[in-house]
Amino acid sequence: MPIATPYLLQSAVDARDLSDWWATVLPLLAKEFDCKTLAVIRSDKGEWVVDAATGPKLALPVDLLAESLDRRVAINSANLLAGTIPEADDLLLLAELKEAPSAKLIAHFEQLLAEAAMARKLVEQREHDRSRIERLQAILDIAAQWNRTLKMEELLQTMAETSTRLLNAERASIFLWDRTNKMLVGRPALGVEGGELRIADTTGIVGQVIHSGKPARVDRHEQDEIDRGVDNQLGFHTRTLLCVPLVGGQGRMLGAFEMINKRDGEFTDSDEEALIELAGHAAIALENTHEHEQLVKVRNQAADEGKQGSQLIGECAAIEALRSTIRRVSNTDLAVLILGENGTGKEVVSKRIHYLSSRRNEPFIAVNCAALTETLLESELFGHEKGAFTDAHEMRPGKFELSSGGTLFLDEIGDMSLSGQAKLLRVLEEKVVVRVGGSLPIHTDARVIAATNQKLAELVRAKKFREDLYFRLNVVTLELPPLRDRGEDIVMLAEHFLHEFSLKARRRPPEFTAAARKRLLKHNWPGNVRELRNLMERIAYLSQDDKVDIEELAFILSPASDDDAILSLDLPLTDATKHFQVEYIKKQIERSRGSMTEAAERLGLHRSNLYRKMKQLDMPTTDQET
Repeated sequence: MPIATPYLLQSAVDARDLSDWWATVLPLLAKEFDCKTLAVIRSDKGEWVVDAATGPKLALPVDLLAESLDRRVAINSANLLAGTIPEADDLLLLAELKEAPSAKLIAHFEQLLAEAAMARKLVEQREHDRSRIERLQAILDIAAQWNRTLKMEELLQTMAETSTRLLNAERASIFLWDRTNKMLVGRPALGVEGGELRIADTTGIVGQVIHSGKPARVDRHEQDEIDRGVDNQLGFHTRTLLCVPLVGGQGRMLGAFEMINKRDGEFTDSDEEALIELAGHAAIALENTHEHEQLVKVRNQAADEGKQGSQLIGECAAIEALRSTIRRVSNTDLAVLILGENGTGKEVVSKRIHYLSSRRNEPFIAVNCAALTETLLESELFGHEKGAFTDAHEMRPGKFELSSGGTLFLDEIGDMSLSGQAKLLRVLEEKVVVRVGGSLPIHTDARVIAATNQKLAELVRAKKFREDLYFRLNVVTLELPPLRDRGEDIVMLAEHFLHEFSLKARRRPPEFTAAARKRLLKHNWPGNVRELRNLMERIAYLSQDDKVDIEELAFILSPASDDDAILSLDLPLTDATKHFQVEYIKKQIERSRGSMTEAAERLGLHRSNLYRKMKQLDMPTTDQET
């Protein structure tokens, strides 16, 4: 009788998988051995399962199959012949012959079993290799998709969906380890409010995997290991389970990746290999997404803090109009020119425009044009190449490059040289910079906001500022009112700054007396908001009382026309304060030409209180009024 080796091996090379191979070779083998029926039988934990067959259905001879499996030899009973395939897990061939087999036929059958084992092993290896290649390709595609997902919730949902499709499972969950609280946080968790399951980190198979760092599998015959409490919480019934650890960079345990209920049987070694591969990519994606979210969180927090720090405090008509204009221009790319005296808050307004715009998460960079020489200003704005000038030891990008996508605030633009103005105009028109000493054009998308305390129109007429640049910058003009023209906003700003600095000084914010409020409103504020802010900072750190009275303001505030009091720096603070108050009251009396009533009014005091204060300061109190 011919041996079937040639077509067994050839069919093994050509077969797509074991099912395809058995479907091809069983009819040929049945014909060669003159069988009525030829079947592949598998022993599955005490049950006999027909994997493949050709010919009429055959009642399984259980005793014959069991004996052949135990003895690992081909044996027959009447016209039935059974043999175990070598190196297979409880796999047998069962043949129903037309007559009882001869010894020679049994020997040929045993040789067939050996050759079938070789061919089957080849099919399994090819199937495994092909399946692994397909899975690896799928995993690479999945990993690429995961790494493009930068939101944690979306990533976890995508991981669950793609892994269940790849491994043909009903559900998947990613458990992240909350070490601090000794909890496992499973997401997505269908059937749980919020889609999040929180369990102790010692719970069930997942807990074992987290602490051991080793994969675990549960099949249909090992149900005792499944935590039914979790099942009850999820409203689900777990039949089979595969769980592998999620290990991040430097071997840090992040959590576990769990698959539940294989749809077509049980999870295999191949499934475990695939899930381990997936878990490796998942850990990288999770860490990248977490890092990205942290960066976004910090960036948004910085933007929120910037927005908070650029508040416009006040309710006067000019400030309300300013707010309205800022809201309208913020989300445009229009150039903005901010005009106002020193200390009126031009940089605060520019930041407000930036943080209300779509550029809020990009850089805000401020440059004081008056503080730099012409050469340094060009290098600062446009950058320079290595060796461009004496101290250019390395290449340095300019502020236009660094602020690309964000906002560049040019303060004191009126002090820029005519040469610098020409280069600035070219950048604004072409959106391109060339570093000092370089020739390569570099694109920039910085929005420019300029500010000055000078009257640019007059500078244009005096040929000190380029007319074309003036019109290029003067698309939207915002004029900031001086503090002295803002009425009750002065007190509102004072209270805001005093509260802010008192928090930093870790003290309760003091309150202004009525006289102090009146004095604040009466002061000319030549330094505008900056002067008021500095005053409140000194009071917050130096004042000891719960009230801020006029005397405390008098120590710091003085009319703009008066010279500052010159005191010895060797005096204690109490003596210096007394000396200043004495001199200040003297000057007010002199300014009032000796009228105590007028002097008291200037000081924000009643006439009787002025006399009382003068007595406290050991000053003569003779009424000089006529």
